Amino acid sequence: MRDAITGPILVRDAAMRPAEVHQIRPLQDSRWADLVDRHPRSSAFHTFAWLEALRRTYGYQPIAYTTSPPGACLKNGLVFCLVESWITGRRLVSLPFSDHCELLVDNAAEEQVLVSALEQRLHQEKLRYVELRAERPFAGSNGVYVWTQSFCFHQLDLRRDLGTLLADCHKSSTQRKILRAEREGLTYEVGQSQALLDAFWNLLVITRRRHQIPPQPKSWFRNLIDCFGAALQIRVAWKDRVPLAAILTLSYKDTLMYKYGCSDMRFNNLGGTQLLFWRSIQEAKRDGLRVLDLGRSDLSNTGLITFKDRLGSSRSMLTYSRLSLMPPSGTLNRAGTELAGRMMRRVASHLPSGILRMAGTALYKHIA
Repeated sequence: MRDAITGPILVRDAAMRPAEVHQIRPLQDSRWADLVDRHPRSSAFHTFAWLEALRRTYGYQPIAYTTSPPGACLKNGLVFCLVESWITGRRLVSLPFSDHCELLVDNAAEEQVLVSALEQRLHQEKLRYVELRAERPFAGSNGVYVWTQSFCFHQLDLRRDLGTLLADCHKSSTQRKILRAEREGLTYEVGQSQALLDAFWNLLVITRRRHQIPPQPKSWFRNLIDCFGAALQIRVAWKDRVPLAAILTLSYKDTLMYKYGCSDMRFNNLGGTQLLFWRSIQEAKRDGLRVLDLGRSDLSNTGLITFKDRLGSSRSMLTYSRLSLMPPSGTLNRAGTELAGRMMRRVASHLPSGILRMAGTALYKHIA
């Protein structure tokens, strides 16, 4: 990574007083884990496990920015990975493949100082952009443009009793599907075994081909398992030892996060996916968790949004911000990511399964 950790970045706060922003390596600095553990806005995406899995799989080197000087307890932080790609450019992303990554700050003054440091780096290194995957957009300054992308975000409040949670599910498409799965004798397994990973992976390949997208490299999921340990669970629904549907979840603090899901469409009428989510809810309740994070959905993906709605969840908006030296209307802002997406769809439509998997391994590090 070009930015070996050097001296502080000098910026000015809201009162135009000089302020220092320091750069740290969160995988080597134990203060980062302490900040993540105690900050109310942190999620599984901020953790050592997620950052280490990114490093192992894609070679990304995480870097964090903080107003806390060396040796002091961290009171805030923004974490990024530098993504360098001939397709999508050189940019800072917070964080690759995360659904959301809040700024770990306690007030607007800290936020302004840290964002000002990012703008300075954007200018100095001529980065394509700096992407912040927080709940709300940010304002730019000092010649920096901001353009945004919005998603639908679903969460399910688990503090209600199980009877109420089931009653809040859509009667026809969710409740009846759960009953259908039980009536059909579908079996359910949860864990991290190689057999469960293989079943999940094979279903993922089927699903990604259906969506005309190559699958993520299998090494990504192996690394997630190694890094998260028991906090990661793969759940698979079977019919006569044939895997029908699978989901991958992460647990952190009081939240169970649904991160990946896949299924064999031929068996969707048996209710395997609905059974998996209901069992996840039951187990989260058993473990005293308070929130099921169902992740983001593209606004155009009305089917997925409706599915999550019918689990009884509530929806809100996620709005990513990209700080850029190019104006929002400029086609160059989107050209790299759109080109990468078109390449992936074109590849997925024509390649045999084995080559398709290799293509995913080659392409995903450029998408982030």
